[in-house]
Amino acid sequence: MEYRALGRTGVQVSALCLGCMNFGDDCSEEDSIYMMHKAIDDGINFFDTADVYSRGVSETIVGKALTGEWRDKVFLATKVYNRMADNDPNAWGSHRYHIMKGCEDSLRRLGTDHIDLYQMHRPQSSIPIDETLRALDDLIRQGKVRYIGTSTFGAWQIVESLWASKELGLNRFVCEQPPYNLLDRRIERELLPMCRTYGIATIPWSPIGGGLLTGKYRAGTTRPEGARYTTRSAPFHRDNETALQTVEKYIAFCAERGHNPTHFAVAWCLRQPGVTSPIIGPKTMAQYEDYLKALDVPISEEDYEAIDAIFPPGTHVSEYYRADFGPNTRWN
Repeated sequence: MEYRALGRTGVQVSALCLGCMNFGDDCSEEDSIYMMHKAIDDGINFFDTADVYSRGVSETIVGKALTGEWRDKVFLATKVYNRMADNDPNAWGSHRYHIMKGCEDSLRRLGTDHIDLYQMHRPQSSIPIDETLRALDDLIRQGKVRYIGTSTFGAWQIVESLWASKELGLNRFVCEQPPYNLLDRRIERELLPMCRTYGIATIPWSPIGGGLLTGKYRAGTTRPEGARYTTRSAPFHRDNETALQTVEKYIAFCAERGHNPTHFAVAWCLRQPGVTSPIIGPKTMAQYEDYLKALDVPISEEDYEAIDAIFPPGTHVSEYYRADFGPNTRWN
């Protein structure tokens, strides 16, 4: 397993991050725990979950897996922001009240006395960034959180936070978790260059585009039974006709050059300048094992040129990079 520095912190994290969103939902508790232990044995030391994943179920399962000596083998990340209770106006958001309560609830579910990386799951422009940062800084000073980060923030929002941290003497965000895949390369315009300039680690989510880049969904064909976008609709019409036709070109590229579409999509994301650890989100052990094969995929200059011709840098054919998510977002 390759390890990379988490931005300028010096913390070494595995080149793949195990995403725990499916634990307790599409993956049973027993299988989830087995997968986490297998991942640790394979050298993956970076796990990412969130309080909103199955409203706390994912965190609870992760906590059960990381009891005893297992806990010290993992750099554990979770997130706060989204709605955690119905009919409670304070059960979501980037304000102090929700952050402090959210942290205590996550610590209890995870069964740990500290969170290695605590991330704001989405930006909220209606809340001043200094209120968010002061609450997070207090958690660090209390020893409940080691580092803080963001997810799906705009470049300007992170720069604003860095300015506020410097002005107020507060701990700064050390990483950003953006969506990034061949179908949506818009973070290459500003976000990735900004992160590289300021030493912000990037932990991309959805490197296979929710399955669209695996060859599972094909233009003009019936959706496979049990697949994510068969049982529930794709958010923001990610599986639009233009995206599916572009995927057809990608599948042909992979067939011509002998690449597995899933392996190549993850490998491409993993090797982009500025990327730290793409998040893999397996539902089964077979999917988990498949993801690991991306670590050994060779990518030539000719491959990069051909891919850029299909998916031009900085463009998108499917919606992933949106910072306007609300508190009732369905996490797909």
